[in-house]
Amino acid sequence: MVKGRLEAFSDGVIAIIITIMVLELKTPHESDLAALRPLIPTFLSYVLSFVHVGI
Repeated sequence: MVKGRLEAFSDGVIAIIITIMVLELKTPHESDLAALRPLIPTFLSYVLSFVHVGI
């Protein structure tokens, strides 16, 4: 019983962490691929953090 509650709590904490991380992603002003180039480091760090937290 306690294990289920602890799992639910940790799932909630992970969901909150991932939500806070995604708030740092900004949308580009233009709609072409060149506008996405400056966002690549931020996006890659988000993906790596997501994988790390998910594991």
